[in-house]
Amino acid sequence: MDRGEPPPLTLGTAGHVDHGKTALVRALTGTDTDRLPEERARGLSIALGYARLVLPSGRTLSVIDVPGHERFVRTMVAGATGIDLFLLVVAAEDGVMPQSREHVRVLRALGVGRGVVAVTKTDLADPTRATAEAAKLVPGAPVLPLCARTGAGLGALLAALDGVAAGVASRADRAGDARLHVDRVFTIRGAGTVCTGTLWSGAIAPGDALLLLPAGRRVRVRGVQVHDAPVGRAAAGQRVAVNLSGVGRDEVARGDVLAGVGAELIAARRLDAALSFAAAAPADGERVQVHHGTRETPGRVRRGEGARWHLRLERLLVAAPGDRLVLRRIAPPDTLGGGTVLAPAAPSGPPAPEPAPPPRPAAPPLPPAAHALGARLRAAGHRPPGPAELSPEEAAALPALRAAGGAVRVGSLHFHPAALAEIRVRVERLLDAHGAVTVAELRDELASSRRFAQALLEHFDAERLTRRDGDAHVRRRRRGG
Repeated sequence: MDRGEPPPLTLGTAGHVDHGKTALVRALTGTDTDRLPEERARGLSIALGYARLVLPSGRTLSVIDVPGHERFVRTMVAGATGIDLFLLVVAAEDGVMPQSREHVRVLRALGVGRGVVAVTKTDLADPTRATAEAAKLVPGAPVLPLCARTGAGLGALLAALDGVAAGVASRADRAGDARLHVDRVFTIRGAGTVCTGTLWSGAIAPGDALLLLPAGRRVRVRGVQVHDAPVGRAAAGQRVAVNLSGVGRDEVARGDVLAGVGAELIAARRLDAALSFAAAAPADGERVQVHHGTRETPGRVRRGEGARWHLRLERLLVAAPGDRLVLRRIAPPDTLGGGTVLAPAAPSGPPAPEPAPPPRPAAPPLPPAAHALGARLRAAGHRPPGPAELSPEEAAALPALRAAGGAVRVGSLHFHPAALAEIRVRVERLLDAHGAVTVAELRDELASSRRFAQALLEHFDAERLTRRDGDAHVRRRRRGG
């Protein structure tokens, strides 16, 4: 970034499916953010897209285009966590719709309060009703009717974005060590591993040493790009691609964090946070989905004093005081609210397993060893004991437990059926978000090992949920569907 340029900012889209977010970004930037073949074939965004937007003042914004379908709200949250201002898109023919409202709840939970509303498709419907609904949904934001197809109103939209951006503080103006939450990982022939994400704080330059968290691995920066152009230094508030040495493609995953070696960050399973909720708060002890950066994890919430809540997480989050969180209900999925991290706590050891009821007795009744093994499998969750880890009594009880439905064989391993059902849901979410899932991606999703992930994907292939396609597993198409 040149000294004479305004500090960088990141703009994120929001809005209901099929309201024209991607078409509008294409009209503004010339970039089609639907890069996946299945997105172009279906006309539906399923992954985050990226573009560069130059405003009339000459200021450049990094743009993150998010999916609008309700199945991909978790992907939207991962993209929205790094934005500084929003572009909410509402179609004139539909007006404000359910995902319009949920995306606004996400933005509020993340503290993103400045932005512009574009009422699109004015060539298909009178925008009066949609404009009034949008103004009520986000009071104070400029609301502009336009048509991405004809270009009508695009100039006014760019001017409004310029005006709002001028009043938004850039992350580059705040001191701090480098911190980038990874949202994509890929390899380039001759270059090696590349990670992309929005740089939350600090700066990254070629030659820098960084920490890859939560693994705690030291890596070095070979090169840095901003909007596909090499730079000598990337500043916070920009979309950044970082070429790393010292780490392989399968050793980095979405949700990991690249941080300066001096950053005082810990990977925590326990957080205290100040939370607020759009409607009713979750029940004390309820299991919810916690989103932070580009990572998410189930966790239990416990009430504290006032707005303070205690979170007990099933996966590590690399969070710092002041970071924003989004909480979503697991079933039925919905955004509950969010807030600010007050204090993360380093793990003092493996999380204590939650008590679980023994498997339902069969006829004849299961022996005590089978009940004990069922409880052990339930507590083990994603990482059940291998055959060599079973006692002779447990090994002898395993056939009876399996016959009673208290254990499911997956390769040489045995999973509790509840744990396997949860893993299946997470595999389906990965398929929805990316169109395919690899062994490395499932390993990282479960914080498990390649051995477990490989066995699980082969199991889901046999169950006809997925099928092998090269190094990945894709959703198996149903006949007649």
